[in-house]
Amino acid sequence: MKILLPVDGSELSLEAVRFAVRLLKDGLSGTAVLANVQEPANLYELLVAQDPEVIDRVSAEAGLHALQSAQAVLDGAGVDYECEVAKGDPAHTIIDISERFGCDLIVMGARGASALRSAMMGSVSNEVLHASGVPVMIVKMPEEPAIDVEEP
Repeated sequence: MKILLPVDGSELSLEAVRFAVRLLKDGLSGTAVLANVQEPANLYELLVAQDPEVIDRVSAEAGLHALQSAQAVLDGAGVDYECEVAKGDPAHTIIDISERFGCDLIVMGARGASALRSAMMGSVSNEVLHASGVPVMIVKMPEEPAIDVEEP
């Protein structure tokens, strides 16, 4: 089984990677595809940079940086994986990557780094869930147990 793990550098996307590792360690046989999707530059960025190659290079470097923590988790667990950094609309690009790499499952966080964007435009995970041709597993952050504090 090949599992697509979209990561954006957030703690939630890293939790999804950890969850996939637990699945693989608990007996699921498979490999992973780590993916980061960079959104295209906006008009302001294009005007300020004046060089599309600079924007592409910075975007690729940001994508590779976002993958680093997830790579460390997979390396530590001994999971085989491939990496992909792409540019485009996050939800559609994640689905494209899933199809291109022949993934059987997508494991991703419910909310990433852009909660405001998610609230205004619909979350990426929700879009992927409804548009994907393969199963999508949504991972939420574990709730922290309430700590009882004794008053003095």
